[in-house]
Amino acid sequence: MPTRTDLPELADLLPSSDVVDVKTASGPVTLREFVAGALGNESVVSRALFALRVPVAKVLRLEMDGMPAKTKLRPEDVTFTPGEPLSFFTVDRGEEEHYLLLKIVDNHMVAYLAIIVDDSGPAREFKLVTLVRYLRPAGRLYFGLIRPFHHVIVYFMGRSGARYSRPPNSVIG
Repeated sequence: MPTRTDLPELADLLPSSDVVDVKTASGPVTLREFVAGALGNESVVSRALFALRVPVAKVLRLEMDGMPAKTKLRPEDVTFTPGEPLSFFTVDRGEEEHYLLLKIVDNHMVAYLAIIVDDSGPAREFKLVTLVRYLRPAGRLYFGLIRPFHHVIVYFMGRSGARYSRPPNSVIG
């Protein structure tokens, strides 16, 4: 896939990325609501695919945590503070109502998930950008195996984020 040059928020990461994948979703939600919906509404399909990844990682002798805890994420739980945990990611950087860059570092690859708000069109669009940098050959093999499932998971994350609806009686402070 050619490198996307229309992602100025990620310009420093694009040259060193082995994989750049961009998906989009549209919805009338804030960035915090989108992130809460995308990361906090894990579908049965997503959980099942994540469970399949664990034995693959073991066979390849990758240092990876097991299944992340199933948690319901609320918009007020979304942080933009670098170094803070968010779901099974760590916040790398972000800007309120503009973008959020999340990171995972394993012994075989470094992966980023960026969620970027685009208000330039008639509908509010969210770009979900996956960047991967391989640290060793096992990273390339691992991502090659999970890549088809990655597309499915990110698609469902985008749908969940765009359709986020606040639970009854919840208030943002």
